[in-house]
Amino acid sequence: MNNKSLLLFAIFIIFCAPFSISQEVDDEHEFSYDENSSNGPNHWGKIHPEWSMCNQGDMQSPIDLTHERVQITSILGRLDTDYKPANATLINRGHDMMLRWIRGAGHIHINGTEYQLNQAHWHTPTEHTINGQRFNLELHLVHQSIDAKVAVVGVLYKIGHPDSFLATMEPYLKAVSSTREVEKSVGIIDPRQIKFESTKYYRYIGSLTTPPCDENVIWTIVQKVRTVSQEQLRIIREAVHDEANANARPVQALNNRWLKLNKPDEDKTN
Repeated sequence: MNNKSLLLFAIFIIFCAPFSISQEVDDEHEFSYDENSSNGPNHWGKIHPEWSMCNQGDMQSPIDLTHERVQITSILGRLDTDYKPANATLINRGHDMMLRWIRGAGHIHINGTEYQLNQAHWHTPTEHTINGQRFNLELHLVHQSIDAKVAVVGVLYKIGHPDSFLATMEPYLKAVSSTREVEKSVGIIDPRQIKFESTKYYRYIGSLTTPPCDENVIWTIVQKVRTVSQEQLRIIREAVHDEANANARPVQALNNRWLKLNKPDEDKTN
């Protein structure tokens, strides 16, 4: 990969991202993940005019992070996170559980822009795939800048040892499940307990994966797949009460987008 191409990619990231101005819907009951349903993923764009991008956009997410299209670089650098503990609530949006930090929980910095960490939520199975392989769970950390640009960090999980952050969330997820509460205060939650590799990650420009599916979202997908227990996976799904086994949008077309894999220089041949 030559320096000119890498510079063009950096310019693309800087100038394409500023136009994303919306957030995911807080109530997910109007749509479903059933591909055979009239309100399933293929029809999201027809439910409301403001959701039209779900069917018409050409930079939609999730995507398959296929090795054939990935270009390895080190120009993106280490993920620059500055997270902090903050007061939070757990909200059942209809198809997922969302952890919302009331006044934000610190920041991530991308291309000189500061994005505040506002919420986290889980998808089962993963929405993004790696070279066609789908895993068991995907965590999205959703950030927003002061001018309403959106950046999402995705962490993928497979079945294995329990995840330490989810272990801290289990009592609250079980409480919501047993009482069928829509929202529950969970006190101070520290996002620094969410462990992920900060140097090896995929980067591309995509969209929200739920309506309104607005585009120009900066996506960062951590390359290392972490582990979560089968019991933790069950607890997340049971807390939602939607009687579905999945809340993952199908993979969307990559089209002509850039897809980078950031690695330190010493790892670029691995």
